[in-house]
Amino acid sequence: MDAFFASLLAFFGIEKIGKIPVGATAKTVVDWLKTSFGGLFDMISDGLGWLINGTLSLLQYPHPTIVVALIIALTWWRQRSWKLCLLVLLGFLFILNQGYWKATTETLALLFYACLFCMLVGVPIGIACAHRPKLYAALSPVLDLMQTLPTFVYLIPAVVFFGLGMVPGLLATVVFVLPAPIRLTYLGVSSTPQALTEAATAFGATPWQKLRKVELPWALPQIMVGLNQTIMLSLSMVVIAAMVGANGLGIPVVRALQQGNTALGFESGLIIVVVAVMLDRILRVRGK
Repeated sequence: MDAFFASLLAFFGIEKIGKIPVGATAKTVVDWLKTSFGGLFDMISDGLGWLINGTLSLLQYPHPTIVVALIIALTWWRQRSWKLCLLVLLGFLFILNQGYWKATTETLALLFYACLFCMLVGVPIGIACAHRPKLYAALSPVLDLMQTLPTFVYLIPAVVFFGLGMVPGLLATVVFVLPAPIRLTYLGVSSTPQALTEAATAFGATPWQKLRKVELPWALPQIMVGLNQTIMLSLSMVVIAAMVGANGLGIPVVRALQQGNTALGFESGLIIVVVAVMLDRILRVRGK
């Protein structure tokens, strides 16, 4: 069999071509970016680090009961359900009981900025793709690449550009998660019934008015699903981010893996599940 494939390669002349320098080219590009824009990367790292540390101060300086009370108030405002408020309270009591409050706040800070950046970038791109099908056709392979490329691959340039810590973990999370809000926003806006847009046009609505009063309200459930998917995918990255120095719930998971500690792994993994369930229920769209 090996001889057959060797003769096949020789027949097509592939052996004469030599190895395509994919890795060497990528290394050259990364080294050039690091040399040419090192100052810019340092500024981005310092700015994002300042934002994350400030958010951590807001979450960790007050007593945990104050933060939990504020989140429960947000839950009531969003969902108007005392049962869900009770679920959120029990979830946070479990986190406090297990001693994971500090790690949970670090993960929440990372999630907040990952979701913020993904939604601020993904929703406008999704809207633009919905109005320009050729743009979506051009972006679709890039979005596929962002989600299928192993995360460890783009963790390497993130570490090279920004060093170890929360910032490379945040940026790697954004790269992995960004396709979700883009695709779901595109799906929501592009599925707006043509009758609605034609009626808005007949009443003299401008393109901006159609977008704001017809397309975005129609697409809102899909956009909120995109936000939920962004949160879930970001939570799936906390362990990967921990491998480049990002604090949070991924740290005890990595430690449990290194030590073969079943109790620690199950304990920290269950905390991640509790956080995911609470965030999903809080941000779920009610009704139609």
